[in-house]
Amino acid sequence: MIRVLIYEDNAQFREGLTMFIDGSIGFSVLAAYKNCDNIKEEVQKWKPNVILMDINMPGTDGLEGLRQIREINTETKVLMLTVFDDNKNVFEALRNGADGYLLKKTPPAKLLEYIQDATEGGAPMTSSIAAQVLKMFKATAQTKHHEYDLSERERQVLHLLVEGYSYKMIANDLFIAIDTVRSHIKKIYEKLHVNSKSEAVAKAFKDRLL
Repeated sequence: MIRVLIYEDNAQFREGLTMFIDGSIGFSVLAAYKNCDNIKEEVQKWKPNVILMDINMPGTDGLEGLRQIREINTETKVLMLTVFDDNKNVFEALRNGADGYLLKKTPPAKLLEYIQDATEGGAPMTSSIAAQVLKMFKATAQTKHHEYDLSERERQVLHLLVEGYSYKMIANDLFIAIDTVRSHIKKIYEKLHVNSKSEAVAKAFKDRLL
């Protein structure tokens, strides 16, 4: 059972989303809130697997809420679910530790797939968002591969992380053991000086490591 926490200020959308996810086999909505004013206490209380997070909310908004979550919890998957697809919000969400970035117009069945994917180690993004992220970071300052000294295999693993692959999918694609995948990812984190997959993906885009 995937335990979900929802942060969304639009009452009608919040209630509809809660009913749909909670009524789907294998999913349970623990609670739904209109803002992130008490997010640290709520996350510690409910211990969700996945959080669906709006950005523009009264009081404490989604980007600040995400930052507060990451101060106390790096394991829970946080997926931004928003109408905003501008570069600034996408970049801030990735920088603050988001595990995925989805638009509210995402079809319901696809949303369930994205939530499942996140729990398996994926980093789901709506395709239009992924395209914008690639374009945005290609325009930033360049960093040479050798500055991080990634091996060819580590670049392959990083590339698949960027594509949203889970650890299991990477292992299958590269014909290696999942423990080997974990070992490669640990080394990638050390070389890139990051602590999470979202930070590694953001740095890969920003510094054009692939």
